[in-house]
Amino acid sequence: MLKGIPSIISPELMKILMEMGHGDEIVLADANFPSASHAQHHLIRCDGRGIPELLAAILKFFPLDTYVEHPVTLMDVVEGEQFQPTIWENYETFIQKEQAISLQMEYVDRFAFYERAKKAYAIVATGESAQYANIILKKGVLT
Repeated sequence: MLKGIPSIISPELMKILMEMGHGDEIVLADANFPSASHAQHHLIRCDGRGIPELLAAILKFFPLDTYVEHPVTLMDVVEGEQFQPTIWENYETFIQKEQAISLQMEYVDRFAFYERAKKAYAIVATGESAQYANIILKKGVLT
């Protein structure tokens, strides 16, 4: 046991976060995301957990890349759907609180998101049931 590490972060996830270098990306995938078929490097199971609580815990340790325009990427709503995911507001709140930065999130269509996920260092498969909850984080450097 270590002090100060939230129990939602498994030893395997902490190891992955520590292994990642500047510019590496991690996907926090919702329950509908094809995580197993897209994870080319590392797949971490975090079933039964939601992305907002996991994101809040990760951001305590994980610096976002401030050298790129969009260190956070979301899967955009399919064209023609009249739907605004409320979970995105939660993400923005956590990021501003933990990183003390204001940023513009990038929105990419589903298939572009899938291709980017294949290149990610790791995919974390969660039990998140909210629609369009998938998020990619690009790791930065400690300052």
